[in-house]
Amino acid sequence: MTLIELQEKLNTMKIPQNFYSLDGGLPNEAYCIGYNKGKWEVYYSERGNKTDLKKFQSENEACNFFYISFTKLMKQMDFL
Repeated sequence: MTLIELQEKLNTMKIPQNFYSLDGGLPNEAYCIGYNKGKWEVYYSERGNKTDLKKFQSENEACNFFYISFTKLMKQMDFL
């Protein structure tokens, strides 16, 4: 999966864009994916910190992990 495909899936699910960032960075209280120093990262951004940071070699691995874990989180929050 690519970032474009991931964005399309999240749009289909009608998840508000302030819940996540597909550009990395450190937005407040958002699930993030980004490319940093040759690795793909998936993490939760809170108060300027990356928590639960996972690193991946490929965009496909990172996007799949993001999608699975983020949708699981949304279901736990009864958003989906």
